[in-house]
Amino acid sequence: MNAQELYEKLKRVQEPKGYYFNKDTEYVFELLNALLVNKERFGYMTCPCRLASGDREKDRDIICPCDYREADVKEYGSCYCQLYVSRDWNEDNPPHEPVPERRPPEKII
Repeated sequence: MNAQELYEKLKRVQEPKGYYFNKDTEYVFELLNALLVNKERFGYMTCPCRLASGDREKDRDIICPCDYREADVKEYGSCYCQLYVSRDWNEDNPPHEPVPERRPPEKII
């Protein structure tokens, strides 16, 4: 699978759930390519904005879409890495704020 195929697949699955790709498509494709690199490296697509351990069970919470996406998008309009955003976020409403790390410190490598 390449980044374009991944984009089309995820868009088809995630948009009906209210999760959209960031309108900066160049940035989106950088993240999608990083997800594919992580899939090749670890066997699963971990969040490209976090360090994975390589242990699927330990990394389960950061397999994209991560466990924190729903709360991040609800509160900030985007997930931690800004791959997934709300429709309003793409229209610059609300103002874009950095999303704090929700992953518990003991899970961070």
